[in-house]
Amino acid sequence: MKVGQTGMTLDVAGYETIMEGEDMRAIVLTLDRGQTVPWHYHSATTDSFVCLKGPMVVETRAPRNTYVLSAGERCTVPPKTAHHVYGLDGGPCQFMVLQGAGVYDNVLLG
Repeated sequence: MKVGQTGMTLDVAGYETIMEGEDMRAIVLTLDRGQTVPWHYHSATTDSFVCLKGPMVVETRAPRNTYVLSAGERCTVPPKTAHHVYGLDGGPCQFMVLQGAGVYDNVLLG
């Protein structure tokens, strides 16, 4: 399933919008084996990740960090912090992302 988001298209197994408003949204993403959310950042919004099925990995740059999350665990990525999401060892995962508050964008990095 390819899903277009502001600034990028995601190739994911599942995408569900739980709620969305002018300055926030909650989505559930499901990644099959080998699928990833590419490196990107958000200018004004924070991403709060909650692992539903894992394990999953959230990597950040500047500061460089690697969060390995199991079901029920979470982490937060502040605005203007590049990040990348995938299943541990290329495996499948499912997670909820709470995004806000602020105007949402996706700035894709090469």
